[in-house]
Amino acid sequence: MAKTILVAGYGPGISTAVAERFGAEGFQVALVARNAERLAAGVKSLEAKGAKAAAFPADLGDPASVRAMVDRVRSTLGPATVLEWTAYGSGQTAGDFTTADAAAIRSLFDVSIVGLVAAVQAVLPDLKKEKDAAILVTNGGAGYVDPGVDAMLVQYGIMGLGVSNAAKHKLVGLLAEKLKADGIYVAEIMVAGTVKGSDFDQAGRGTIEPSVVAGKFWEMYTARKELRAKIA
Repeated sequence: MAKTILVAGYGPGISTAVAERFGAEGFQVALVARNAERLAAGVKSLEAKGAKAAAFPADLGDPASVRAMVDRVRSTLGPATVLEWTAYGSGQTAGDFTTADAAAIRSLFDVSIVGLVAAVQAVLPDLKKEKDAAILVTNGGAGYVDPGVDAMLVQYGIMGLGVSNAAKHKLVGLLAEKLKADGIYVAEIMVAGTVKGSDFDQAGRGTIEPSVVAGKFWEMYTARKELRAKIA
């Protein structure tokens, strides 16, 4: 049976490049996001490149939706071998912690922590049985504990993005430690810059090629040694 990668948070940029790279390596590709039209276009593009793909619309901030999505992937493409998480919440949520309300602060973790943990829990029975199973997480440089980064986040009013990314950064390490005994590889790429063609590249000034990130993920997945990498 062909291996399946579940690409959670599909959109332009890194997730598209990851789907294409793993699809080219023989993986079936499950594309997951809320935008059904975007998913349909992604499936069509991957199929044109010779990969088998299917779309699974879901709200990745809702654990029930995440669990139902994993069930649909399993029944359609079989068990997942790789969970790739590129999904993120709004960087503007709780942008200023001196004024943000409690609901905005809680919402920071809906996708980055609650959704990711729900996906891991849902797919874990499959990963424990699959050879070369992995969890690959895309994260942002806003999560670094660094005075310069902190100053930038305060200046642009995206403090919440820094906190949610930092929490995800820690979660990756915890999952890696917890799951290593099961033979499940966990890795993270911290992207410290703007990715060309992504939703963040509205001014067309992105400097990071999505294919570079996807290539690094493939390298990490096959070598299964690095916990984290940084691309700037």
